[in-house]
Amino acid sequence: MKVWTAHLHRDRPPVLVRDGFSIGAFLFGPLWLALHRAWIPAVLALAASVLIIQLAAPPVAIVLLLGEMVWLGLSGRDLQRWSLARRGFTLLYAVVARSGDAALLRLLDARADLQRRFQP
Repeated sequence: MKVWTAHLHRDRPPVLVRDGFSIGAFLFGPLWLALHRAWIPAVLALAASVLIIQLAAPPVAIVLLLGEMVWLGLSGRDLQRWSLARRGFTLLYAVVARSGDAALLRLLDARADLQRRFQP
């Protein structure tokens, strides 16, 4: 079972963010953050990567870049949540489910008033 956090913004459907390590953030770093609309962390991560490559000696740069990749994998979803909060989303619930769809169904069962946001 996985833990999902549900974030809500007025007049928008809820956004679910899975908790835990993100393979996508680990492998793709700033690109993954940008795809999840975490613009500020994406720019900062890209700037950190460029600075590491420009200023560090090659063996040290490799270690530092690997460290940045691990850090992004561990904190990528938290950075996504932070970006949602900056855009005005409010953390509603933590939902335990096997998949994102199951988490959404559980959320809609708990909060029937959210169902109208999915209707045309």
